[in-house]
Amino acid sequence: MQHISAAEHEELFAEALKNGISYAEYRTLAANHAESFTSTGHTQTEVLSNYTVLNDRRMRRWDKLFKLTEAQLDPIKKLNQKINWLVLTESWCGDAAHTLPVMNKIAEQTENINFSIVLRDDHPQLMDAFLTNGNKSIPKLIAQDPTSGMLLYTWGPRPKPAATMVVECKKSYGTLPPEFKEDLQLWYNKDKGQATAEELIAQLAEIS
Repeated sequence: MQHISAAEHEELFAEALKNGISYAEYRTLAANHAESFTSTGHTQTEVLSNYTVLNDRRMRRWDKLFKLTEAQLDPIKKLNQKINWLVLTESWCGDAAHTLPVMNKIAEQTENINFSIVLRDDHPQLMDAFLTNGNKSIPKLIAQDPTSGMLLYTWGPRPKPAATMVVECKKSYGTLPPEFKEDLQLWYNKDKGQATAEELIAQLAEIS
């Protein structure tokens, strides 16, 4: 986060939340961009359009295939307070394609989670307030207590095992080569959303 006050963080969040859309609305938005070979965001390139097409397929697959276990459902059902989840993302983001469907499946299990999505490029001040190692990394989930307005925690841009893979690759190569991005996608496919689910549910358990 930038060095601004907690009150300023809360104000930025509250303003962005007014523009939040549901997961269903976001899926329609992303699918429409995929069909028209464009992307969300202020920059339009063929590469980003290609990623949007690929990510639409990924989200469609996870929407159908991702399942929460009985052990994971229990702490979700025990959530005893309202919470807002606001996620910054864009259609071209590969990590988001694997993790947003998991967030949605969790939120669907309880009336206490209000899950909303905003686009990163449309909310630069909020994004700048929640950087990851100085980068505008997405997806970035921000959790808020709607009663007090207090921000509770953040999550993202990827689950810890995947984040460790990124750090180790950058240590070795100084960058993320195309081959690594393929390895990361294979990891997501093998993990089947479980690392993301476990981390998000653990955060819910801490506030219940």
